[in-house]
Amino acid sequence: MQQEQNTPEAAEAAAAEDNKEVTPSLEEMIRQAELKAEEHHDAWLRAKAETENVRRRGLEEVEKARKFAAEKFAGDLLAVKDSLEAALATGDQASLESLKSGVELTLRQLVAAFEKQNLIEINPLGQKFDPNLHQAIGMVEGEGEANTVAVVLQKGYLLNERVLRPALVQVFK
Repeated sequence: MQQEQNTPEAAEAAAAEDNKEVTPSLEEMIRQAELKAEEHHDAWLRAKAETENVRRRGLEEVEKARKFAAEKFAGDLLAVKDSLEAALATGDQASLESLKSGVELTLRQLVAAFEKQNLIEINPLGQKFDPNLHQAIGMVEGEGEANTVAVVLQKGYLLNERVLRPALVQVFK
């Protein structure tokens, strides 16, 4: 039988041999770190390019939305324009009554177009004066509560609940 060596030198030699097989060399570790750094750098460059593309596409979409924002509304107004042109084309042949009915039809088309686009009319006759919705340009004497709208000189409009044009009014003193 062979005698086993239990000396400390033998144990160190065996451990060093095991470490060589398990622990990679310093050069190998540096090479792996460089590969990993290169992968991370490549991923960063791709992410940066993708972010730039998303930003650019977003700006293009905003520009298109701004450019064509009135497209639906303009399409709705084309029927109104066609009706007005047809009324003018009839010339002398149209009676006053048919002309009036044509204008009423055109007005209904315009009101329908406004409603589709959430353009709401403000007609505050008899309502309490509201400086957020109305613009008072005078006061009148009369039998009404003070600061109540007595006369509407020009109707106002809201677009999506935002004042597009305030109503021009006169209020009771």
